Amino acid sequence: MEYEFTLKYRLTTADSDADELVERLGAAGCDDALVGIGQPGRIALDFSRKARSAQAAVVSAMMAVKKAIPTARLVEVSPDSVGLTDIAELVGVSRQNMRQLSLAHAKTFPTPFHSGNVELWHLAHVLEWLVERGTYRVEKCLLDVARVAMQVNLVKESTLIQGEVRREVRNLVA
Repeated sequence: MEYEFTLKYRLTTADSDADELVERLGAAGCDDALVGIGQPGRIALDFSRKARSAQAAVVSAMMAVKKAIPTARLVEVSPDSVGLTDIAELVGVSRQNMRQLSLAHAKTFPTPFHSGNVELWHLAHVLEWLVERGTYRVEKCLLDVARVAMQVNLVKESTLIQGEVRREVRNLVA
């Protein structure tokens, strides 16, 4: 199957030559990615990768980037953190439709992981909810890659949790 996802990285000052980075990425096996280098110190690779699973696609892409740019630090795998507009666009409905759906089913609609002026959800949770309802068509590839993206992002963030906090909080958040 073919999986579409984006890997976003922070670069060191040593990796500032865009042409050289693109060459190194191509040589390392990232020739199935559109490379974006518009933001200084950052690089985004928009992949369309064929693999046996979403996990295999994302992990192989991450390994290729690590080979090409060993000092690059992963910022995010997407699609994962999304607002209602993003969800609506991916599902093929209006933002208003998605907002009404979230309000009408407030007790069962997934809880955002960030609330404030902008609410953010893990895309996988919302897509799983939509699949359970059976009223929206969700592409399996999208759901699979959203699940993997969320897992990679959570693992990346969990590495920041320090010892005592990890021990004390682990059983409280489940």
